[in-house]
Amino acid sequence: MMKKNNYFGLLALILCCTLWTSCQPKSKKDQKISFDLLPDSQIGSIDTATFAAGCFWCVEAQLKTLDGVQQVISGYTGGKLKDPTYAQVITGKTGHAEAINVVYDPNNITYDTLLEAFFIAHDPTQLNKQGNDVGTQYRSAIFVHDKQQLAKVNYYLKKMKEEQLYDQPIVTVVTPYTVFYKAEDYHQDYYANNKEDRYCQFVIKPKLEKFKHIFTSTAKD
Repeated sequence: MMKKNNYFGLLALILCCTLWTSCQPKSKKDQKISFDLLPDSQIGSIDTATFAAGCFWCVEAQLKTLDGVQQVISGYTGGKLKDPTYAQVITGKTGHAEAINVVYDPNNITYDTLLEAFFIAHDPTQLNKQGNDVGTQYRSAIFVHDKQQLAKVNYYLKKMKEEQLYDQPIVTVVTPYTVFYKAEDYHQDYYANNKEDRYCQFVIKPKLEKFKHIFTSTAKD
């Protein structure tokens, strides 16, 4: 768990890192993972970040509030089964994680800010679980799309460890993005469409309110 009152310490750390990562050389030691298949970043008007942070209903509801995020798609990735269903994924046997594709405008929001949001949206020290949601399908994971994303992720993980922002080790898994399977239609915008559901009321709503309080300055109008 993140140390008490340390949310804003993470924000400050991400801000400082954002200012410095573009000019700091990346040593081989910093590159904990090297994926030759990853392309160099292609700068355009639209980009994608992919995260797994427990139940995709929760993290989708949180990240879609950020200005610059154009769409959040809930789905499954990281496993071997082709075209998995929700019923198959929740068994924990497919290897897939419940994940989200965050489609964003890099001119309005940076990947750095999305990483900040990812770490605040969940507890990255919980291994294969988030709260009462238990299983490898609820693991904390970042699926990097290119070498620039990989470099940023490794840099921030290293700095957070050095700053000891959490009481326990961060267990977030970093892997290359491969195939993302969109989840069934009823999973999309789940919180917005099911606000009276008990899970939405007692699990998602408190997380969303805390998240929006932290990201007041970058929230959509």
